[in-house]
Amino acid sequence: MNISGLNPSTLVSQLQPDTTTTATGGGSASFGSVVRDAVDSLDKTQKASEQEMARAVTGESPDLHRTIIALQTADLGFQFALQVRNKVINAYEEIMRMQV
Repeated sequence: MNISGLNPSTLVSQLQPDTTTTATGGGSASFGSVVRDAVDSLDKTQKASEQEMARAVTGESPDLHRTIIALQTADLGFQFALQVRNKVINAYEEIMRMQV
């Protein structure tokens, strides 16, 4: 089981624009697809932690450390996504306050 589903450094690098492809208009990934991929990755991490927790509760997984690591990884990924969402909302509100 891969519990490193959401890596904040790779997520941030995905959100940064690629100037080589977007300058020519041939961008390989749109912002929407990057966000969708990040949410899918977060969802997979959450589901993996739920499965690992269910295995620990039923006694199928004797490795409690693996369960705790899965839960912490899912929590950190969720907290990171929440902070990114808050920053996006703050940026949107700032743009809406601008006078034209």
